[in-house]
Amino acid sequence: MKVAVLGASNKPDRYSYKAVMLLKEKGHTVYPVHPTLTEIEGIPVFPSLRRLPAAPDVISVYLGPANQRAIAEEMLQSRPRRVIFNPGAENPDLAARLQAAGIEPLNACTLVLLRTGQFEAGSRAKE
Repeated sequence: MKVAVLGASNKPDRYSYKAVMLLKEKGHTVYPVHPTLTEIEGIPVFPSLRRLPAAPDVISVYLGPANQRAIAEEMLQSRPRRVIFNPGAENPDLAARLQAAGIEPLNACTLVLLRTGQFEAGSRAKE
């Protein structure tokens, strides 16, 4: 599965860094997204969703709602199957827009979903 991580960090104590590493460990193709980083532990980082080499199946969001405004349209246009709003990133307005566009919004923790085997569960609708 191709997963974009919005708000990816190169700091090992950040949850977005841990998500990038665990997604890779679990065999997913991970696309960290951050406007100023170029790589995280050898994984290329992309400045925006528009610059990804392939459309993501899932977007995992680690940005607060105020920082999501600038990329909301990119999120909708990338047409992922699901957008996971990690704790602190919940955004009911954007979730409603995603749902109206046929994209599953989910308020959950990517790390917990991965560790409990539930990460793939909600993303099979378009397969």
